[in-house]
Amino acid sequence: MELHPEAVERIKVCRAMLEEKIVAKEIMYGVNTGIGEFSEVVLDDDQVKRFQRYLIYNHAAGIGEPTLIEYVRAAMAGRINVHAHGKSGCRLEITQTLIDMLNKGVTPVVCQKGSVGACGDLAPMSQIALLMMGEGEAFFQGERLPGKEALDKAGIPIPGLKARDGLAVINGSNLLTGMSALHIFEMQRWLKQAQIACAMTLEALYANMKPYDERLHQVRGFSGAVRTSQNLNRIIAGSDLVTGKLKVKVQDAYSMRSTPQVLGAAIDAVEYARSQVEIELNGVGDNPIFFPEYQLTITGANFQGTPVSLPMDMAGAAITMVCVLSERRFNRLTNPALSVGLPPFLTKGAGMMSGMMLSQYTADTLITEQRILSAPASIMSIPAAADQEDFVSMGMNTAIKNAQILDNAYGVLGIEFMGAAQGLDFRDFSPGKGVQTAKDVIRKHVEFLDEDRPLYPDHNVMKALVESCEILEAVEKAIGILN
Repeated sequence: MELHPEAVERIKVCRAMLEEKIVAKEIMYGVNTGIGEFSEVVLDDDQVKRFQRYLIYNHAAGIGEPTLIEYVRAAMAGRINVHAHGKSGCRLEITQTLIDMLNKGVTPVVCQKGSVGACGDLAPMSQIALLMMGEGEAFFQGERLPGKEALDKAGIPIPGLKARDGLAVINGSNLLTGMSALHIFEMQRWLKQAQIACAMTLEALYANMKPYDERLHQVRGFSGAVRTSQNLNRIIAGSDLVTGKLKVKVQDAYSMRSTPQVLGAAIDAVEYARSQVEIELNGVGDNPIFFPEYQLTITGANFQGTPVSLPMDMAGAAITMVCVLSERRFNRLTNPALSVGLPPFLTKGAGMMSGMMLSQYTADTLITEQRILSAPASIMSIPAAADQEDFVSMGMNTAIKNAQILDNAYGVLGIEFMGAAQGLDFRDFSPGKGVQTAKDVIRKHVEFLDEDRPLYPDHNVMKALVESCEILEAVEKAIGILN
């Protein structure tokens, strides 16, 4: 990673303006004033020099285990992009140090919890800023080291913090946005796999394919539903199910025939969340913001995390909703009253054996947890800082719970994949090319359940398989990239 020369120039121009204003004694929030409730306290020249250190010390107040390295790196990349606009007023050395840390693999140790997503992710970002002073901790080459030691080993100079530098590192919603960007990527891949699992189950249950006719969804107009219908038909293409060789019901249950509408709504929700995250990643989330072209400093609230937390709350709920649909289809695979001739609980030895009865229990407990986690954090504001920060986004809570929702989603979908493969093994017909490809991948990892065995190894293998996207990659190689 490197800064574009134009970005370098923008940062330099902005810093020059800031220093002129400092010399002129212009009052600027967080530069020569306190912050939050202390914003009316004007600092003298000596205090300005020391203030940034104390700012970082008192804001490095998180708690808990270190967050994932990829999350911290995403936050740093996002912060660099903010600085590149030339509106943050920090020295070039600060931005360059963040770049050097990314390039050389120095990742600050950042506690997972402590941000309310209001004035940015202040607590976690402050642990990144500590390294600018040669303090804190960092991961480097597989070791957890004191910050200065990690920087020294990587050959990165310590820039120190001067006026504005500290606040320019911490005052943005970069960790929750970085996490959300990574979650969006995984959600979109997971939703494609949810369509593959659905197609397998539809085949195993002899579904009536008329509800998946693209024309039906085009006349309503929701793009996600249209895309889902297209994908399902491509995955099932070539199957005996679509040639008229198999007798099907006139109309299937909602959990089957409304899949394009439900999955499509989730796809549209996640796509919207992606658009908002991309705006945030490419915008200026900071306070104050400096406009060299106008010789102007504007204090506002561009750090506020709500534009990300609100759509990401919706995205997390969308994943949970699709998991509920997946479990309902799995129920139809295992319930002999609903399975169109499949053996009870997908076992040949019903009574003596219970087959996949308990797999449903596992899916149900994961979904219950997802439902709890799907309560929107963005409405959970708790005022802080003597009511100066009297509305906060709780965006980090959104990001943390979305990671948990996704983790459970891998397990729920893995169970449907396993059940659908089992159901197809009891059928005597030719499935679609995409369905057969997916089933072949599953059978490389999990054997047919011929007789009862402990299922937890299979569940964990299937969860890991979904997370790896091996099924998705194989299917897309066989039939082309899904929409």
